[in-house]
Amino acid sequence: MKSSKYILFIALLGICIGCSLTKDLQEGQYAVYENKIEGIDQSDKDELYGLIEQEPNTRFLGSSLGVTIYRVGRNFYDSTEVAARLERTEESLAEVRQARDSLPDDKKLRKKQDKLNAKTESLEKKLEYGNAVMRTGNPLVVLDSAETETTVENLKGYLVNHGFFESSVDFSVETKKKKAFVTYQITEGPVYVLDSIYTRSDNPEIIKLLKQRPKDSHIKVGEYYVQDNIVMERNRIEELLKNNGFFMFSKSYINYIAYQDTAAKTINLEQIIQKPTFSDKHEVYTIDSITFRINPPSNEFADRRVQETFRDIDFSFYRDRYSAKVLASRIFLKTGQPYSRTAAIETQRQLSNLDLFRFVNITFDTLGTSLTAHIFTQPNQKYQLTNQLGMTITEQLPGPFFSTSLRNRNFFRAGEILEFNFRAGLEGVASATGQGVYQSSEVSTGVTVIFPRFLIPFAPGSLQKYGRYNPNTRTRLSYIYTNRPEYTRNAVNGLLSYTWATSTNRIHYTLNAADISYIRTPKIQDEFLDILEDLQNEGNNLIWSFLPSFISSISGQTVINFNKYGDFTSNKASLLRLFAESGGTTLNFFDVRSNSEPGIDYANFQWVKTQADFRRYYPIDQNQQVAYRLNFGWARPYGVSAGILPYEKYFFAGGGTSIRAWQARRLGPGSFSPETGEGGEYDYTNEQPAEMILESMLEYRRKLFGYFDMALFVDIGNSWVIGYDSARPGADFRYDRFYKELAVGTGLGLRMDFDFLVIRLDLATKAVDPAKPEGERWVLDNINFKRPFGVRGQTVLNFGIGYPF
Repeated sequence: MKSSKYILFIALLGICIGCSLTKDLQEGQYAVYENKIEGIDQSDKDELYGLIEQEPNTRFLGSSLGVTIYRVGRNFYDSTEVAARLERTEESLAEVRQARDSLPDDKKLRKKQDKLNAKTESLEKKLEYGNAVMRTGNPLVVLDSAETETTVENLKGYLVNHGFFESSVDFSVETKKKKAFVTYQITEGPVYVLDSIYTRSDNPEIIKLLKQRPKDSHIKVGEYYVQDNIVMERNRIEELLKNNGFFMFSKSYINYIAYQDTAAKTINLEQIIQKPTFSDKHEVYTIDSITFRINPPSNEFADRRVQETFRDIDFSFYRDRYSAKVLASRIFLKTGQPYSRTAAIETQRQLSNLDLFRFVNITFDTLGTSLTAHIFTQPNQKYQLTNQLGMTITEQLPGPFFSTSLRNRNFFRAGEILEFNFRAGLEGVASATGQGVYQSSEVSTGVTVIFPRFLIPFAPGSLQKYGRYNPNTRTRLSYIYTNRPEYTRNAVNGLLSYTWATSTNRIHYTLNAADISYIRTPKIQDEFLDILEDLQNEGNNLIWSFLPSFISSISGQTVINFNKYGDFTSNKASLLRLFAESGGTTLNFFDVRSNSEPGIDYANFQWVKTQADFRRYYPIDQNQQVAYRLNFGWARPYGVSAGILPYEKYFFAGGGTSIRAWQARRLGPGSFSPETGEGGEYDYTNEQPAEMILESMLEYRRKLFGYFDMALFVDIGNSWVIGYDSARPGADFRYDRFYKELAVGTGLGLRMDFDFLVIRLDLATKAVDPAKPEGERWVLDNINFKRPFGVRGQTVLNFGIGYPF
């Protein structure tokens, strides 16, 4: 039974072997098997290959699983029947629409129309792309001469747009056993260089603006001629002028004339700013007045309107429910100043961030060169109840959860949000005492108040000064009950937290000014208590982490997101997370008993902790990506802690988002050889808390077909304790040996990416095990044809939701 999951994993990758790629092709039809581009010398090879219209199906051992799945789905797909169903649905939809013309407010008709709209969209998708099984796979790519000619035109256009004006493209097709091998032959010729750039405009103000920051220009003398750079420069100039008052300007007024010197292979580029059709020149527009109107949800409140003026902004509320001071802090258009498109967009974004309004619209009326800005909104629903029923994946086992939240918007009439939360769930967790995998239950509830400003300190003018950074103060009181196999734990937590972000949303900051918890562990399993007492007898006082304790800390976090990391359809991107925490700092001012004193039955903790997590995503082409992660963490108890951290503050290595070849929280620390259970030499029974972690993960990701992707990965890392631990020899960090104690795991991943959900299967095997004696740590050679997964426990299958990083 334990081997079946591994066999199933390999079977998913090998089904395609038994199906021929060219099966069922008619006479004269050929499967596109390979595309080749020859003659590339200076052009970007990956970009050129991305312009080929017909990409061969992904193959494994000569066959394609995607094509196989598509063919299976096609066996029970009838396009005629789908077309007929679509026609009947559209007729029913037309009848309902006609009925709603007479009864527009009829709820049953509206509900029926929504249902038919959804059904029509589904059938249209099914008619175009096939049924769900067909959409999971891929149709066979059959050679099409029209698509080949289109590819030639794409390649020609690319070369011309990148300065290869004298280039040419041809192609040839070689067929063999129903397979087509297409070769595109490129003759690049010389690449043209920009020799000079001249800007012509009758408006000296525009010329002055363009000359202020010449380094920002996307077109520069001495560089190759690239059409995309000219497009970006037009967009840049439009943005620059609109942010400096030229409200009526658009990029349609910017034209370029390229003068080609065929002897010198150079381009002289003329940039022309044309005159507007409605006046003699482009004018600078100034904000004359600003109105902010909150429309009532119905005409019932039309006679309850309240007028107010603050910071030269005319506010109009349907009842005295809102704070003009808070709203004004999120409006960045200012009277008497030139129009700025960035200020208008930022105003709209920050007002939306308040989560008070259904929409935010900004319009402008013109009178001469004066602008009246009108901001229109409508209140979001006062109360919002959200229920969620889902599943979490930990320790390879799914666990259901239910959560509900009630949100009360504008609670104190100054943009505050009051929220009640409740969550209950089950998770599969490996017992810390080596007794297999158990269901762990957790119930939590809490109340949160979010203020759209910095609550403390009350610095005058801070609201207006920091409004563009989306400041929030979050206060929370919560209770958490956890029932694990080894213990039952109760925690009451209070939090005062500040969050803000840069105006570009690139950097997010969090400051937990006060994070206070009272934790009790009323029930500890006898086996787990025996382990803790054995550790205590050997000099490790981890048992103190399970005494009743009052824990307080101050922490801060910065998240820097370079180029939208997390959107894996974009260009290369990175994310850096920096975290620092000081716990029990206030205990320095009081006379508190140390945990090491005899008879202690109440624990206090002091510690410092820091962590840096860097992630990088780099696309090779449209179908291949490389991603890696570097994670370092360090924590150190001091003072009354007597060398022990709160259990939740330790680092743990191993698991689906760490070193995947080890079970969760079982790797390390250092070269310590953990106790093994009856399952074999890799059945590490106990969790291994540590004070330092260093890990790195490298993944090569590739699209397979349909919703399926694959990954090859290598994970390297370990955890350590700071200082000698007599209960775990070899667990301490030492500069002269830590590099010998890095665990290495490698494996293969299969992912199903449904856009809204990613299901992940990672099959990882141990390559270097630091728990083994030196000279015996290379364990990858345990894998052979007789033992494809190595010795028992060497290979681990991780089942998760989402990417590991």
